[in-house]
Amino acid sequence: MDERLRRWRMVLGGDADGTGCSLTGTDAQMDGALAALYNGGGGGGGASAERSGGLGASAPRVARWLGDIRSYFPSTVVQVMQKDAVDRLNLTRLLMEPEMLDAVEPDVHMVGTLLSLNRVMPEKARESARALVRKVVSELERKLVQKTKAAVTGALDRSARTHRPKRAADIDWDRTIRANLKNYLPERNTVIPSRLVGYGRRQRAVQREVVLCIDQSGSMAASVVYSSVFGAVLASMSSLRTSLVVFDTAVVDLTDQLHDPVELLFGTQLGGGTDINRAIAYGQGLITRPSDSIFILISDLYEGGVREEMLRRVAQMTAGGVQVIVLLALSDEGAPFYDHDNAAALAAMGVPAFACTPDAFPDLMAAAIERRDIGQWAERRLERAAT
Repeated sequence: MDERLRRWRMVLGGDADGTGCSLTGTDAQMDGALAALYNGGGGGGGASAERSGGLGASAPRVARWLGDIRSYFPSTVVQVMQKDAVDRLNLTRLLMEPEMLDAVEPDVHMVGTLLSLNRVMPEKARESARALVRKVVSELERKLVQKTKAAVTGALDRSARTHRPKRAADIDWDRTIRANLKNYLPERNTVIPSRLVGYGRRQRAVQREVVLCIDQSGSMAASVVYSSVFGAVLASMSSLRTSLVVFDTAVVDLTDQLHDPVELLFGTQLGGGTDINRAIAYGQGLITRPSDSIFILISDLYEGGVREEMLRRVAQMTAGGVQVIVLLALSDEGAPFYDHDNAAALAAMGVPAFACTPDAFPDLMAAAIERRDIGQWAERRLERAAT
């Protein structure tokens, strides 16, 4: 069979009439797996009667299909197909079956789907769901822990300044030269440093307070997963005092579960309304040292509470010295949907709202600890991403 013709047949699907060639062996099995999802309508997807195939409303059949696609396609493709299957074929109910969960390729989107089912999941499926979530969390920790700790520790060391560095290695030569430019001697082409600027020795006490305030509405599922992992990493650092709260129309403080992000995730309840004002009010009450505090609101800003009060609270925190950061999403899902009016109102008071990828979050934390301009930081990231 001509390879180009074969590829077109795989892309177009259907039967051999359009391309003049038929598939056999593994190609036919791959085509069948694709057709069950993208040409099929079984299982409550609402597809038209003319379409063939489908997964049906049978958990064993879907479990076999999940196993098949893991055999035929790379994991990145499998994850996309699983997400499409949930969206197109309404498979959320079947995901509560243990045999289904054992066949699923773990990823952040699947974790979000399972968390949305947390309150209705039967007990027999809960252990399988927990194992899947733990696998994803462990993989995220492997990727993110070291980078986050290195960025935060470095920023804390740089932000601790002293004018009496005890060792030459502790001298910040860039800042020292800038602080002594008035002592420049042209005839010798040198600067005489009358005042040294150096890095302070690492302190064991808490240097920053971090409050993560996370919107747990359904659209924020991936952000909730990543935020929980980052929260656990930050909580493990003795130089930070980290708090984490999640909210919809109510606020739940999950700080005491930061030692185990899996338990923390199962403490969330995706879906429901949104009262950002109430969540900010609670988070504001956790701050004891405003000038050393970083308040991170992760939300699409669709406010169901009192908008004017929400904006007033943010302005009050920034005026008191709190570093306020608003993330419209903490995920790799691309441009998020969000309330543009609320984002513009926050930007007008010096609190830009933007999306952040998990890979960029450690650098964002470093910038916040050093009290750099977060708006400029976000603009530079956007410029680099565009080039």
